[in-house]
Amino acid sequence: QVQLVESGGRLVQAGGTLRLSCTASGRTFTMRGMGWFRQAPGKEREFVAGISWGARTIYYADSVQGRFTISRDNAKNTVSLQMNTLKPDDTAVYYCAASLTDTIGRGIGSWDFWGQGTQVSVST
Repeated sequence: QVQLVESGGRLVQAGGTLRLSCTASGRTFTMRGMGWFRQAPGKEREFVAGISWGARTIYYADSVQGRFTISRDNAKNTVSLQMNTLKPDDTAVYYCAASLTDTIGRGIGSWDFWGQGTQVSVST
């Protein structure tokens, strides 16, 4: 099993920046892909960004392309999400996810482990 713990979520004004971090523990040697999803109230959980083990494959949702940057440090078992030019529509609980395969899927079924989430709120 792999345990994921997110941090960094808070209230921020529109146009601001925020950096989320996720630390993995447990059988981290089994991890390959890592990613971020988010879920706004009343909406389904949606893919935000994903990164393969060697960072050769990186995908973003269209809604965050050019504003968010995902990165990982395999030595520290962490994945981060740098969020710039935040908008009120970015308000959601952000979840870290890890996969046993290096295929970055946009569906929640492609991921094997999940964190508990961290709240990001963007005010106008």
